[in-house]
Amino acid sequence: MRSNPQPALVFAGIFVVFFLLHAPLLHLPYFWDEAGYYIPAARDLFLSGTLIPHTTVSNAHPPLVMAWIALWWHCFGYAPAVARSAMIVIASFSLWGVFRLAEKVANTSVAVGATVCTGLYPVFFAQSSLAQVDLAAAGLTMWGLVAHIERRRSATAIWFSLAVLAKETAILAPIALAVWELAGRFVAKNVRLGRLWQTGTPRSDLQRILPLTISVLPLVCWYGYHYARTGYVLGNPEFFRYNVAATLNPLRFALAFMLRLWQAFGYLHLWFLTGGMLLAMLLPPVRDGDIERPRISIPDQATFFVVIAAYVFAMALIGGAVLARYLLTAIPLVIILGVSTLRRRLRYWIITVAAVAAAFVIAWFWNPPYGFSPEDNLAYRDYVTLHQSAERFLEARYPMARVLTAWPASDELTRPWLGYVTRPMRVVRIENFSLEQLLSAADFRSNFDVALVFSTKYEPTHPLLENWATWTRLKERFFGYERDLPPEIAARFLGGKIAFAEERRGQRVAVVELERNEVFNAANSGGRVSDYCTANGSGQLLNAYVASKAEWAKENSREGIRGSRAGSVAGIQRFATDDYCTSFSFW
Repeated sequence: MRSNPQPALVFAGIFVVFFLLHAPLLHLPYFWDEAGYYIPAARDLFLSGTLIPHTTVSNAHPPLVMAWIALWWHCFGYAPAVARSAMIVIASFSLWGVFRLAEKVANTSVAVGATVCTGLYPVFFAQSSLAQVDLAAAGLTMWGLVAHIERRRSATAIWFSLAVLAKETAILAPIALAVWELAGRFVAKNVRLGRLWQTGTPRSDLQRILPLTISVLPLVCWYGYHYARTGYVLGNPEFFRYNVAATLNPLRFALAFMLRLWQAFGYLHLWFLTGGMLLAMLLPPVRDGDIERPRISIPDQATFFVVIAAYVFAMALIGGAVLARYLLTAIPLVIILGVSTLRRRLRYWIITVAAVAAAFVIAWFWNPPYGFSPEDNLAYRDYVTLHQSAERFLEARYPMARVLTAWPASDELTRPWLGYVTRPMRVVRIENFSLEQLLSAADFRSNFDVALVFSTKYEPTHPLLENWATWTRLKERFFGYERDLPPEIAARFLGGKIAFAEERRGQRVAVVELERNEVFNAANSGGRVSDYCTANGSGQLLNAYVASKAEWAKENSREGIRGSRAGSVAGIQRFATDDYCTSFSFW
């Protein structure tokens, strides 16, 4: 028999636990995409009431989450802790939706286990206090699924419409379900296939489809408003190119699809659950007395898999960055299916679920042996604290300096309201800290006084597949991968010395103070810098990096690379043949 906990107590319990777990993170400054888009957009709404941001380029994301954050600022004051508390309320409400969904399709025991595992899953946990929109869209979609399964038509339309106003990609779930329900009408007479759908009259089937399609209307209205104000429908042209136009390649889709499958079923110890589920399915169902433990009904399982498949397929097709948070709608469904299977097949299933939950907590702090986004676990905290330390050092020691750096540090230094500095600093921005970018910056080193060099991506000490050149080339071609120069080498190229450096678990930051009368004076006069390099020991320092870049250059030169990159490749090859130090005249 199912028990029905008081809804208010369930939400309150989730919120209190989640707030306490996130308490040490509440005062952190804003991180990466928070600082780059969502917080500026919410701040513009807070200060001027405009739905279209003007302090950052609009990406056409619907404004529901930004409006929620702005409301909290109006009530409690502008501070990172207020914005993060607002997001924890959304995360708690989303987990409540997971609980209700699992309770509806299974029972309260499965609901408790699935809610705990979802809340502790590293990606969900990390996103719970970050001011971004994917978790809100996922949570509202959970409530939409509850209403859809319960056949509450008005509630279905409302919840899915709110999800779409949180993020436009939330339209995937209702549209996929509408197509699925429509397909069910054509195979209803097939006994075997008909088991995948809840049976009903043609009229009732259409009544289930209509609320799902209504959620398109608010999205169309938002895009119409956005077009009227900006002249663009799907965000600015660069945003559209990066997330849509540049991703429509069959090979890229195949690679992204495999990555999405991993993120949906195995990423950050999720394989503990899915692997245990597959092994448990080899066992017969457990019987309590004469009653076999029930499974989630076939139509409900089919509903879950339709949504999971829609997100895996669509997020492999579009989206420039293959971020795990884009699958936050699919992950709770996978977890509900896994926990339900473990309960059905294992007598001591609670121990197994507890082990899965413990594995998820370990993954908060454990970084995988391959590149991943720091926002997927508490690695983002390392990034923020590293940048806090470096930028406070910059502000205290070089308050009037011109700082060479890349985004998002460029925004962190120029916008004090992001929480890193107390007053704006002057910034010269480059794209990243690759060899090509730093050499270009070195040509204009008179335009800056210091450099803030940092990891633009997480790179483990001994990365998986590090010796597989083909994979590196594919990442560079399809996913914008560039290898950052270590701070020591960056300082050599810029003709400076490291004044501050700090490193934490695969991420680093350094402040480089320029020395005006050293190596590049020789280069600018047409001389060679081999003697300088030899005297300062940079030959050995550069050896490993240049060797790897030379190999990359040889492979890519066969593919006919043109333009600026071709010039860089030729430079790398020549650079690598002259004892790792040579004249800079050819650059």
